Amino acid sequence: MVFSPTENEQSLKGKMPRLTDSQITALFREPRTMRKFEDRSVSDDQLRQIQELTYLGPTAFNSQPLRITWIKSIEARERLVKHLIESNREKALQAPINAILSYDRLWMERADVFNPRATESIKGYYTTENRVLSAAQQNANLQAGYFMIATRALGLDVGPLGADFDGLYEEFFSGTDEHPILVVNIGYGIPTKYPRDTRFGYDEVTRSL
Repeated sequence: MVFSPTENEQSLKGKMPRLTDSQITALFREPRTMRKFEDRSVSDDQLRQIQELTYLGPTAFNSQPLRITWIKSIEARERLVKHLIESNREKALQAPINAILSYDRLWMERADVFNPRATESIKGYYTTENRVLSAAQQNANLQAGYFMIATRALGLDVGPLGADFDGLYEEFFSGTDEHPILVVNIGYGIPTKYPRDTRFGYDEVTRSL
């Protein structure tokens, strides 16, 4: 028998939440920033899925300036931790995978690939280095958020870290057009026991005009 949606079902199409409340809880309310991880590996297939989901998120002109460097080897990890504050070094060393997220300063050069319909408009607007770099940083930061949500959606946990990003640039990206913006530890987290820190409420951070 062929199913034919009722008029009411058709009117509701597209208006229902994409995720159930329990799924939203599993993605946003339940996960925490992880400082310790289980001794379980993360597969290359999982990393590919993280990248794929990350790049589906919207960016200005579909620009996608984020670049990802997976840190897997012991040698690379030792190079990484030199540029972290001391309290974060052990966190990075015991995580199964670290990711250095960076932005591509020359993102515009691929405009004909990521947005062929608007290539001329893009090149006509981004005519100064300041505009180009500002867009690269803003959209890469946006994608960094997608990256962490994508990682959580796949059942993994994250622990974002600040770093000496100029030092990381010299260590890993010298002579390239990439500049790092974030380090993220990835794996299966060991839950923290202390309470979640305060989150601001609706009335504290929003306004209606």
